[in-house]
Amino acid sequence: MSSTEDEHLAELKDWWTRNGKPLVTGGLLALVIVFGWQAFQKYQSNQSQGASILYQQLLETTLTPDGKPDAARVSELAGKLKSEFGGSAYAQYGSLFVAKVAVDSAKLDDAASELKAIVDKPANPALGEIARQRLAQVLAAQNKVDEALKLLEGDADKAFLATREELKGDLLVQLGRTDEANAAYQKAKAALSDEAAVGGLQIKLDDLAKGDA
Repeated sequence: MSSTEDEHLAELKDWWTRNGKPLVTGGLLALVIVFGWQAFQKYQSNQSQGASILYQQLLETTLTPDGKPDAARVSELAGKLKSEFGGSAYAQYGSLFVAKVAVDSAKLDDAASELKAIVDKPANPALGEIARQRLAQVLAAQNKVDEALKLLEGDADKAFLATREELKGDLLVQLGRTDEANAAYQKAKAALSDEAAVGGLQIKLDDLAKGDA
């Protein structure tokens, strides 16, 4: 640090000693808290509104009637969400769309990169689990089934238990581990209502049973 910088730092410390403490005492402290909180609330509201607008544009770009989104536009909007609202749920939902477009374009490495970033530091548990399951599917498509299964180890939130166990079953079938696959499918079925469990999941269980016959 130069002598000039040292002098400026000394002046700042001296100013704070003489003026800083009195400024945050008594009634002034209350005003600082009130106006500071109001400014923060306004900032949060503006941030949320800005992210919401970008996210709406991303939805419109991605969920097209013909199912063929403009990949460059999706990437641009998701990039803005990341740069301006990085780490937020909006930005991470944007990354999910980027990953989807990448999968549709057979760019599995790009999809895996987007999803892994969410899994490593999710904005909330639901986003983390969605990204985890989608990443497992991408890894399986890359013939990294064992790695995909490791992602699905441990406990899952009840709301996601059925989809996680069904996915585990699918991966285990790929590996030829049918007994374990059947156990996973049964766990998935148990986590669903009777009505929900009679669809594709039951077909998978029936297929395994036929294979054992």
